[in-house]
This record gives sequence, structure tokens and C-alpha cells, in this order.
Amino acid sequence: MTLVFGIPLGVLLGQLLLGLINGAFYALLSLGLAIIFGLLRIINFAHGALYMLGAFAALLGLNYLGVNYWVALVLSPLLVGAIGMAVERHLLRRIAGEDHLYGLLLTFGLALIVEGSFVKLFGVSGASYPMPDLLKGGVNLGFMFLPVYRAWVVVAALVVCLLTWYMIERTRLGSYLRAGTENPKLMQAFGINVPLLITLTYGYGVALAAFAGVLAAPIYPVSPTMGANLLIVVFAVVVIGGMGSIMGAIVTGLAMGLIEGLTKVFYPQAASTVVFLVMVIVLLFRPAGLFGKEA
Repeated sequence: MTLVFGIPLGVLLGQLLLGLINGAFYALLSLGLAIIFGLLRIINFAHGALYMLGAFAALLGLNYLGVNYWVALVLSPLLVGAIGMAVERHLLRRIAGEDHLYGLLLTFGLALIVEGSFVKLFGVSGASYPMPDLLKGGVNLGFMFLPVYRAWVVVAALVVCLLTWYMIERTRLGSYLRAGTENPKLMQAFGINVPLLITLTYGYGVALAAFAGVLAAPIYPVSPTMGANLLIVVFAVVVIGGMGSIMGAIVTGLAMGLIEGLTKVFYPQAASTVVFLVMVIVLLFRPAGLFGKEA
């Protein structure tokens, strides 16, 4: 049996693979946060609640309307994205131009209201969401048995993340978004509807959180508090990558998942805090984050 620092190679590779799966969720969620902050300068503390809403939309759609997993994967992000656009249009727009703290407090308050309402309606115990038939079973990799669904999560998250990066960084729409946030008056002079772009951007950012929620529903219990603890880790990932950096959110999310997986092998007690340790070290040497730009 091959050993690496006294650890069987199979165990090490298995934990790395599981870490990559967690990293896929970190990347999706931190990407949504990075888009909202990078383009709109809003610190969206409601992101965890919107992730939970995506999972609940899939669960309730299945239980009451018979909406299957594949349809929910499309409809849940659209529904939560529409809710997000309404929040931006009627609440966040009223404090546009104010200090970032106002947006943080508003979204934090919204998160508490949403989570508290769902706790009142559904309780704190989690409900299970059935695995789609097409993605049941697993593949024997020799060193571990990989469930097909978890492999699907990694592939789906990577595809959505890379498509989002391409749209923002390499298309005309993305250039309009960036220009509209940097110089809105100039863009409006050219006939671009900047308020609509801002609303759509916020809606897309929260739709990414809802998409991650649907992906998570067959793996983790669907509960009103499922996004609360995860949000703290995701914010740390965004800070490490650089606030507002699209590629930083993707790369750092995946990397932190892998580092967390390695930590579970070599020092399990630190697995839940290693992300914050990395954040402290990065901020000491690069206050803007690994991919961020100095102000």
C-alpha cells in the first residue's frame, strides 16, 4: 500500500475528491457574491438565505406540484432570481450611493426575516430531497466509490462558473455591466438602461445561489438554516480571492475545498477553521486578496 506522509494514498485521493465537491459549492456561492459586490458594491448578507430558498423551491415544487429535479434546476434559479430583482428594485435601490454598511445591514435583516419565517413554517429539522434516477449509483475509482451525483455537482458547477466568467469578461453584455457600474451617467448618455442592468445583475447573482441550493438538495438536508453557517465560509473565500474578482471566486472556492479536504486527513480538528486561517495569512500579505486589485 502506497503511503504519503504516513497516510494511505487512496484515503488522501478520496478526501481530495470530496474536498473538490465542497469546493464546487464554495465556487458557485462565492461567484454570486463576487458578482454582486464587484459590479454593484453590495455586500449581500442574504446570499445564504437565497441559497436555502433555491433548495426549498425545488423541494416544495416536487412535493406540491410534481416538478422534477431537472425542471427545478431551471425554475428555482429563475424564481429566486425574480425575487432578488424585486429586492434590488424596491429596497436596495433606495439606498444606492449610501455607505456599504447600509446594504450589509439591509440584506442581513432580510436574511433573518426569511430564515425566521421558514423556521416558523417548516421547523428546524431538515427534509430529504430524492436523488434523480439518472444520477443514482456510483463509479469504482479503485481508491474510492464515487457517487455519480457528486461528480455531476462538480461538472455542473464548473460549467456554470466558467460560462459566467466568459459572459462577464469576454462579451459585450459584460462590458456594458462593468462600464455601467463604473460610469453610469456616460452609459445612460449612450442609451443604455443602467438601472435595468443593475437589477438583472443582482438577479443573476442570487440565481447562482439558488442553483447551488438545488444542487445541494439531494446531498444535504433541506432546512431553513442550511445557508447560515455556509455563508460565513463563503464570505471568507470571497475575501481570500479578492472582493469582486470573478476568477478569484472560482479558483479560490475550488482551492479552499481541496485544502479543507487535505486538512481532514492530516489534522481533522482544524478542518472547520482552516479557511479562516488562510484568510488571515492572505490578508496579512495581500489585503486586496489573491486576485483583487489594490484600491
